[in-house]
Amino acid sequence: MRQRGSALVEFQLLAVLLLVPLVYVLIAALDVQRTVYGATQAAREAGRVAASTGSEAAARYAANLSLRDQGVSGRDVVVEFRCDPGCTAPGGHITVEVSALVWLPFLPRVLADAARGAIPVTATHVAPIDRYRA
Repeated sequence: MRQRGSALVEFQLLAVLLLVPLVYVLIAALDVQRTVYGATQAAREAGRVAASTGSEAAARYAANLSLRDQGVSGRDVVVEFRCDPGCTAPGGHITVEVSALVWLPFLPRVLADAARGAIPVTATHVAPIDRYRA
């Protein structure tokens, strides 16, 4: 019995069995990293805008713009503001927390909800309010 060329077939089978999961994990990791960058940038920019203007609406717009810049959809993103002692008090601090869910790629939403197919990402930024603010 001759087995010429069977090593090539075995190699291709092993390559497919190893590369498909590796590519899936790589895509998922890159998606999480993109969301981490977007959440970090959104928290920082929202904190800066809120500290300089005192407007929560402008800060939310800056956060959404930063998230869109990284390709993060806004439907699973929550932006929260906390002020110590007040949002316009000179010398105070504004804390911005951006939370997002990263859904695993190519997984239907029904299965993702049942199997906890989402990875939570959170970024926090504390922006000081200028002490000499008029």
